[in-house]
Amino acid sequence: MNLTDIQDFNAPEMDFFARATERQLREEGMFLTESANVSLRALEAGYEPFSMLVENGRMDVEAGPVIDEIEKRFGREILDSIPVYTSDREVVINMTGHKLVRGLWTLFKRKTENNVNDFLKDKRRIAVLVDVVNPVNVGAIFRSAAALGMDGVLLTHSSVDPLTRRTARVSMGTVFQIPWAQASLDDSEYSVLMKLIGSYGYKTVAMALADDSVSVDNDEIRANERIAVLLGTEGTGLPKEVIDTSDYRVRIPMFHGVDSLNVAAASAVSFWELTKNGSVSI
Repeated sequence: MNLTDIQDFNAPEMDFFARATERQLREEGMFLTESANVSLRALEAGYEPFSMLVENGRMDVEAGPVIDEIEKRFGREILDSIPVYTSDREVVINMTGHKLVRGLWTLFKRKTENNVNDFLKDKRRIAVLVDVVNPVNVGAIFRSAAALGMDGVLLTHSSVDPLTRRTARVSMGTVFQIPWAQASLDDSEYSVLMKLIGSYGYKTVAMALADDSVSVDNDEIRANERIAVLLGTEGTGLPKEVIDTSDYRVRIPMFHGVDSLNVAAASAVSFWELTKNGSVSI
């Protein structure tokens, strides 16, 4: 393997790991994963690795399975061409800012993202994230969507990039296991977005506390061939225009004076209820 030991925080080889922002990584056609589990999910989805950073003492436990998977999927020649940087824990923590992440980071090349129109063609149950910018919430929503039978996730342009390292980590790598697409700025304009989703036969279901909201365990909604579950950002929720133009407005029954759940928790409940009689095959 192409091993290089790094002891200097300012080493240029560490720019992608230590100093590049998520936007800069995306502009360079890259994304960064943390931990063996998330790196393995990316490899299984066909993403090509570019380089790795491994904490000294973690080569066998953390990096070993990832290295084996790279050789299996891409061959020995590719494995030998990938720079693998190693460093002491103190230097790694200083560079990455994450004390609790087990010592492996893998830099991957992005693939061409799904076209929104192609994404919408062949699915029955999708989640639509409208301006959800918290990476932890987006990661948790992806994990619930994958686990509970949704066919994919559509994000507006201003929603967080699913391949940010924190989102991918929180999702436990499910951002690589379920199809997703991110709408352009123009297609994310609310009236355009709603018409686009509706044009593919989806009934839109807004998770919102409206006067005419019905309970999430609704047989009429479940009976629809195609459903798009719309989720808004934490705090303000869905925009009024999206709520007003949705086919259904849905709420989760609450007790003890609680008015709502965190968007990630609400997504799990809604996915479980609304995929009944219409979920994907396991």
